[in-house]
Amino acid sequence: MPSFELNGQTYETDEDGYLVNLTDWSETVAKHLADTESVEMSGPHWEVVNFLREYYEEYKIAPMIRILTKAIGKKLGKDKGNTKYLYDLYPGGPAKQACKIAGLPKPTGCV
Repeated sequence: MPSFELNGQTYETDEDGYLVNLTDWSETVAKHLADTESVEMSGPHWEVVNFLREYYEEYKIAPMIRILTKAIGKKLGKDKGNTKYLYDLYPGGPAKQACKIAGLPKPTGCV
């Protein structure tokens, strides 16, 4: 099984680089995953990551992009609940890339 080491601890990932154990996630791990995705984390990036973690905790599923944009729009406002805004933050795919950094499973419907 693929893995990476960070600060002396080994973290298991699936073949796509998503954490296997959701409890392994921390901001330090998120920063490492963001680096591997060439994403420089800023306030808006963390806002999306924290939103995704809360969403997952409530629904036990990582949302597809359509659902993500709609849910973010409801909670954070229409200016943030659109695909252009989210793709500007996560060019590798807002649902897919942001979920990876958030330590969540790959969203269903993502290839």
